[in-house]
Parts: sequence; C-alpha cells; structure tokens
Amino acid sequence: MPAEITNLKHPTLLFDGYCNLCSWAVLTVIKRDPQHIFRFASLQSGLGQALLGQHGLLLDDIDSVVLIHNTSYSIKSDAVLDVLRLLGGYYRPLGILKFLPLSFRNWLYDWVAENRYAWFGKKDVCMIPTLEQEELFLP
Repeated sequence: MPAEITNLKHPTLLFDGYCNLCSWAVLTVIKRDPQHIFRFASLQSGLGQALLGQHGLLLDDIDSVVLIHNTSYSIKSDAVLDVLRLLGGYYRPLGILKFLPLSFRNWLYDWVAENRYAWFGKKDVCMIPTLEQEELFLP
C-alpha cells in the first residue's frame, strides 16, 4: 500500500463524488477552511476505495461520508460533527450535538442520505475540482 495511504498528514474527507449535496458540502468545507487542513477524495476513486479497505470498510456499507483522521475514522453523523469540530471557530459549538443519542443522529443522517439524490440530484461524473482546489484533492 502506498505511503500516502497509510500516512495521511491531513484529515481526509471521503465523499460521494456523484452527489450534488456531498459536492456542495465539500465546497462549503473548503470555503470555511482557510488553512487548508482538510484533504478530499471521492469514495468511488481508487484512493477512496483503498482508504476504505485500509479501515475495514466497504463502499456498499457507506452512504456518503467518511472522515479519516490520524489512524481512526468516523462515519455518518460522527463524521459530520468531527468536520465541524476540526473547522473550529463558530462551528465548534455544534459539537454539542454529539450529546444526542447516536441512534437518533444516524437515523437523521440516514434519512437525508437515502433521499439526497431525489432532493439535490446526482451528477453523471464525479466532481472535478478547480485549479485552485486541485491541491486539496487526493489522486
């Protein structure tokens, strides 16, 4: 396995590259991350698949986002709340939502994930970053 897979130096957000909601969320994180602490890869990419495999996850088990940070990962509502915590600033207080029961948070997450294509649409191809964003996306 390549070194960049096993030794990620930045929190890495894996997302559904075909999902309009997921692409919007990635662009929102980029806009609110002026220090560029995050890196991104689509779940469908070779690297995304390798990272999932490294953590014992399968694409069939993942609806739309995985955050890999250091040697651990978070999924579903935990991943969303971990991204907000890492963004810091005004987003950090939203971490209080972790006190809600995980079953409720993930039920809500799953409901949105199941309906995201119907509500927000789906692309025919994965999101392509602009030249300015290219360095934030892993190959």
